Amino acid sequence: MTRDAFRVAIVGAGPAGSALGILLAERGADVTLFDDERRPELLVGESLIPAVIPLLQRLGVEKETARISRVKPGVSFFWSKTDRYSFNFARFAPSVIPYAYNIPRPQFDDVLVARAVAVGVKRVRVHARLEAAADAGRELALAAETLAVTPALAGRQPDLIVDATGRARQSARVLGIGADVGPRKDVAHFAHFEGFEWPDEPRGQVLIGRGDAGWIWCIPLAERLSIGIVLAPDAAAGLGRTPEERLAQAIVSDPWLQQIAGRATRVTPVATYANYQLISRRACGPGWVAVGDAFGFVDPMLSPGVFLALSSAAAVAAALVPALEGRHPVSPDDIVPRLRPYIADHLAALAAWQSLVGQFYDGRMLALMRAGREWMEGGRSRVKLAMQDHIERQIALQASGAATRGRYGRRLLNVLGRYGLRGVRPQDMAIR
Repeated sequence: MTRDAFRVAIVGAGPAGSALGILLAERGADVTLFDDERRPELLVGESLIPAVIPLLQRLGVEKETARISRVKPGVSFFWSKTDRYSFNFARFAPSVIPYAYNIPRPQFDDVLVARAVAVGVKRVRVHARLEAAADAGRELALAAETLAVTPALAGRQPDLIVDATGRARQSARVLGIGADVGPRKDVAHFAHFEGFEWPDEPRGQVLIGRGDAGWIWCIPLAERLSIGIVLAPDAAAGLGRTPEERLAQAIVSDPWLQQIAGRATRVTPVATYANYQLISRRACGPGWVAVGDAFGFVDPMLSPGVFLALSSAAAVAAALVPALEGRHPVSPDDIVPRLRPYIADHLAALAAWQSLVGQFYDGRMLALMRAGREWMEGGRSRVKLAMQDHIERQIALQASGAATRGRYGRRLLNVLGRYGLRGVRPQDMAIR
């Protein structure tokens, strides 16, 4: 007698939820994806990093992603009138994949959902509600009204519930699971613009600027420019009462941003995001697991969000392979030990990215770049060129996602950030 397929209910159709649905359905799982279709016009996560490319290929969505996106060749940092640094991914190939994409997020999410449906995921267009389970063997359950509108589950709870509800963290809210909040509690306001003036940078290059308070992103999409400001709530309040006033004032008051967007026209509402740097204190239990932002979100700096979402989905799918292949029956109690390696691995990834992002906020990374430039200006030699190239390569390996968790690179940058600054003060390069 053959076993029933492993039944999974994924709550949330963002990148993590859809990607996990694709990977599980391809291995024979019976997957139901709850999609409430609440996709705002703007979503954080419009710029990808090179490390995401193999995941897009594995999911079978790179071609369609490329069709709707703009190729991202690298990142440029505008820290002051004299501190400007550009990184081109191709320079560090093959260690770094030589490109990424800047994506229109709602359309990208739709591409992943469409792929999930194409491989057999059952999409249910309702807002699924979770509740504490009455069954002592599991912690979470789909509410009765959610089961009632899901014929594929035939009134039975799934073998696994996946919380992919993003920063809504529905499982954590139901179960009273707290979160560790990072040191910054910034707010972001952003919108799309047309009619902007592009600086002397490659088309598609993401620009990151330091403002008088906080920082600025400029992400060139296929037809528009996404402009965002990230700063502390009190600094944001000083720019105006409304998000629209704040973003407009930031453009007017920052000379660098004024050159780019002073004559541009805003063509979308201004979106606002908060609660950055938040990691759940528990991300799985009997019969459930959290993926993507529902597990943790580091920060928009360096754009790791979509990569972490997709990699979390891939790790959960890999952990469930024995169950999907029918080698071992799986009860809700079996879920936790199976997923412990995923939890430990993803926590380590979040910590590594949090540490790297922190080096940009506290000024150590840009101080290191300035120290390197001044060192090279003092006279070049083959040895100095090789050393400088090696340091810049380690920065690229970290920020591209190719080796963010690599021990050598992390230790090298930490040591150089402490002892190799040659008199450059990190506090002078910090984001306020």
